[in-house]
Amino acid sequence: MNTSRRLSIISFIILINLAARAGAQPRRPQGACAQITAACRDAGFVQGGAASGTGLQVDCVQPIMQGTPAPPKAAKPLPTVAPNIIAACKAQNPEFGRPAQSAPAANQPPPPPPPVLASHPAAPGSPNIILVLTDDLAMNIVQFMPHVLAMQQKGVTFSHYFVSDSLCCPSRSSIFTGRYPHDTGVFKNVGDDGGYLIFRSRGNEEATFAVALSAAGYRTAFMGKYLNGYEPAKHSAGPGWTHWNVAGNGYPEFNYALNQDGKLVRHGLAPEDYLTDVLAADAVQFIQQKSDSPGKPFFIEIATFAPHAPYTPAPRDASAFPSLHAPRGPAYNAPHDAAAPRWLASIPALTQANMDMIDRDFRKRAQSVQAVDKMIGELEAAVAAIGQEKNTYVIFSSDNGYHMGEYRLRPGKMSAYDTDIHVPLVVTGPGVPAGRTVDAIAENIDLCPTFLQLSGADQLPNIDGSSLVPLLHGQSADGWRQVTLVEHHGPVRDLVDPDLPMAQSGNPTTYEAIRSRTNLYVEYSDGEKEYHDLTSDPDELGNTFSSLSSSQKSALHKTLTDTVNCHSAKECWSAQGGTPR
Repeated sequence: MNTSRRLSIISFIILINLAARAGAQPRRPQGACAQITAACRDAGFVQGGAASGTGLQVDCVQPIMQGTPAPPKAAKPLPTVAPNIIAACKAQNPEFGRPAQSAPAANQPPPPPPPVLASHPAAPGSPNIILVLTDDLAMNIVQFMPHVLAMQQKGVTFSHYFVSDSLCCPSRSSIFTGRYPHDTGVFKNVGDDGGYLIFRSRGNEEATFAVALSAAGYRTAFMGKYLNGYEPAKHSAGPGWTHWNVAGNGYPEFNYALNQDGKLVRHGLAPEDYLTDVLAADAVQFIQQKSDSPGKPFFIEIATFAPHAPYTPAPRDASAFPSLHAPRGPAYNAPHDAAAPRWLASIPALTQANMDMIDRDFRKRAQSVQAVDKMIGELEAAVAAIGQEKNTYVIFSSDNGYHMGEYRLRPGKMSAYDTDIHVPLVVTGPGVPAGRTVDAIAENIDLCPTFLQLSGADQLPNIDGSSLVPLLHGQSADGWRQVTLVEHHGPVRDLVDPDLPMAQSGNPTTYEAIRSRTNLYVEYSDGEKEYHDLTSDPDELGNTFSSLSSSQKSALHKTLTDTVNCHSAKECWSAQGGTPR
C-alpha cells in the first residue's frame, strides 16, 4: 500500500472517531429499579428462567425487593444491592418486584354471613390477654427460652397441642377464627386456596376473635406477622383491631416496612431496627396505655417472624451457643420404613454437608428466639408495672413445628409427623394452677373460643374448636375429644411462597390426618395410608397400616371422614369422640 493511500485510511478512521465522540451524549445514570434488574442480569439470572432456578423476576428481583433469601431452587446467589438503591426503587415504583396476588378462586363455596355481635362495655375486672405466637418454632427450641420455661413452672403446659396444618397461613387462619381449613377455605400460603386474599374473600376477617373482643369492649392490638400475602403499603388493618403494627416481609428482621395504624413506617439495618425488639417495645407501650383507659381490658397478639428462615438473631445474640448442634434423636437420618409413603421414600440419606447446614441453622434458630424470650420477660414486667400481673393471661405458642434432619428430611415442615404438627402451648394467668401438665388433645382451633370465654365476649357462630378454659382452670379432661384433625394441600410448588420447600425437605401430597394420644393416621389423596402406633413407635418410624384389622381401618376412616365433614363445634366434638354436651 502506498504512503498516500495509508494516510488517507488513517485520516478517515480519525474522522470517524472524532465524529462519534462529538455525537455521543453523556450516559444517563440508570434508575434504581433498572440498576437492580441489571445486577440480577449480571449475576446470571434471565427472563423466563424460573423453571431452572435462574428466573430474573422470581429468583432474583423479588427476593431482593422483599428482603427474603433466594428461593430454595435458585441456581445462583443473589447479587449484593445497596439498601439505598432498594429504598429508592420502592419509592419510585412500589409495585416493582412484588409477586402477583392471586384472585379468589371462582369455585370456592360462598362465605358464611358475618356474625352479628352487639357491642357492650367490658365486664368489671375482665382479664387482659397476651398471645405470643412464634413462627416455625419446634418443641426442641423451648429448652433455650428461660422465660418460657418459667411460664411452665407457674402455669399450665398442654402436652398434646397440635395445629390444623403445619403451614403458616392455614394455621393462623384457624387461630383467628377457631375453624378448620375446610371451613376457612385457607389451605396454603398463596394461590386460589390460600393466602390473605382468600382469607378475606371468604369472610374470615369479619369472624375473628378480634372482632368479638372489640365488641366486648376490649382494646386490641396486633403486631408482627399477619397472613401471607398481606402488604403493608397496600392493605388496611384487619377489622376489630384497635392498634395495628404489621410487617409484610419481616423474615430477615431488618429492612422492612410496617403498616402502623395506616401509616407506612420503614426500618433499616441498625441494631435498633431488629423487628422482634421493635414489636416488643410497641407492645410494652400499648400495655402502659392502660392507665389512659381505666377499666378497659386489653388483648395483644404479638406474632413474631422468629425463628422462621433465614433465622436471623438479634446482633447481641449472634454468638450465642457456639458449640450447639441439632438434636440427634431416633428419627434423625433414620432409614425409611419399607411402607413409607412415596413422597418420603424418595428422600436420600443426609450428607455431611446437610448435617453441617442443619447444625448451623439449628444454632441460629436457638439464637433467634432469645429476643422472643427477652420480649416475654419485658411484657410480664410491663404488666406488673401497671398492677395487672394477677389479672393477665399470657399464652405462648407457635403456628407450626419444624423438622431438621428427622426422617432424612432437610429443614422444613408440612408433614403430619409430630416434628411439624406438635407445638408448645403454655398458659399463665388467674386461676391457672402452677406447674400443671394437661394431656388432653388440644388444637389451634381452640384458641379463639378460649379467648372469648376468658373475656366474657360473645362466642362466634360456626366455629369448630372448643374452649380450653375448663382445662386451664384445673378441671378434669374426662369426656374430652379423643382425636384432632390435620388438613394439608400439596405439594407446594408456588415459587413466590416463602415456605416453598428446599430440595429434599419434604413436600407431601394432599392429605388428611387424625392424631390421638396413642396413634397417627394419615390418608393421602393418591390412595396411600399411614398408621403409627405411638405406644410402640413414639418416633413415627414404622407404617403399620397393613397390619390393622378391617374393623380398625374402617373405624379410623370413619372418624377421619366425619371430622373432615364437621362444620360446628358440636359436630366436630362428636366426630372426634368427645362426650356429648
